[in-house]
Amino acid sequence: MRRRRGGGLFRWIVALFLLMVVAVGGTALYVYQQLQPVEGAQAAKNVIIPSGSSVREIGRLLEDAGLIRNADMFSYYVKYKGVAPDLKAGEYQFTTGQAIDALLLDMTEGKTIVSAKRFTIPEGWNIEQIADHLDKEGIVEKAAFLKEVDQGAFPEYPFVAQIPASKERMHRLEGYLFPETYEVKKEATAHDVVSKMLAQFQKEWQPEWTNELKQRKLTMDEAVNLASIVEREVTVDKERPLVAGVYYNRIRDKWPLQADATVQFVLGKQRDRLTFEDLKVKSPYNTYTNPGLPPGPIANPGRASLEAVVKPAKHDFFFYVTKKDGTFEHYFSRTLEEHNANNEKSRGN
Repeated sequence: MRRRRGGGLFRWIVALFLLMVVAVGGTALYVYQQLQPVEGAQAAKNVIIPSGSSVREIGRLLEDAGLIRNADMFSYYVKYKGVAPDLKAGEYQFTTGQAIDALLLDMTEGKTIVSAKRFTIPEGWNIEQIADHLDKEGIVEKAAFLKEVDQGAFPEYPFVAQIPASKERMHRLEGYLFPETYEVKKEATAHDVVSKMLAQFQKEWQPEWTNELKQRKLTMDEAVNLASIVEREVTVDKERPLVAGVYYNRIRDKWPLQADATVQFVLGKQRDRLTFEDLKVKSPYNTYTNPGLPPGPIANPGRASLEAVVKPAKHDFFFYVTKKDGTFEHYFSRTLEEHNANNEKSRGN
């Protein structure tokens, strides 16, 4: 009898153990299945997670969108992974069939959808051109943009504070709105747009350039000013250091710069050929009638022109003239006599 009672107890313990194994195994299998990606055809799903949402609320949003099987299991899994505090609010674009870990990675890294607008500013555009373009593209209104350019506060960019205050200067930030392709949020303000362009200028400007300019006794603003002229005068990049060298020679010997681009800036539109009357136009920006640099830049130069001014070519040239042979290159000369001969050669082309 004792053996039977002992044998029955053993069988009961074994049966109970097996039931526990089956129960645990079944639970584990259920949890595993509930955490698997949703089956079916893949489709993009946009989900907006409001700020302050709980993990359970996020799970419900994902389940309602057909991205996960079980919101409760999602909640337990997130807490198990310890990433609940890292989930970020915003609008996300997920794809049905994504693994939960992939969804969590996007939300912890904040890979939200940004309703953005894109625009491109070519090298050599001046601020008026940029303002017209942004207004036309529906990025920001021209008046608001120009107000930020001339009056906006940008303390995060130290170089802005170093721009000389001058009533003769056309626009305060002329020269510093770096030409590039930009993406801004749909609701971006004029301040946001200007700040983004200034940030790109700060990124492009190399710290060592400032030290090299000091050796040339040139400020950043003077360098940007000169670079804007080089930008408007030159098409072929390899010639930018050569033209910059011409202007350095003229500045050194106190010659007027006589840059056609400054006259074009005053006239307000590009002309194929300037007349002698054009060269007499009254403006502090006219480098034919005024010595030295104009009151401010005439355009927004790209990296090649900025670098050309920092590292100009060393030579004895004081003149250059366009070849007019379709190459957009120039003839360079040391004397007025050589320049006149090159001019005739150019007209012959």
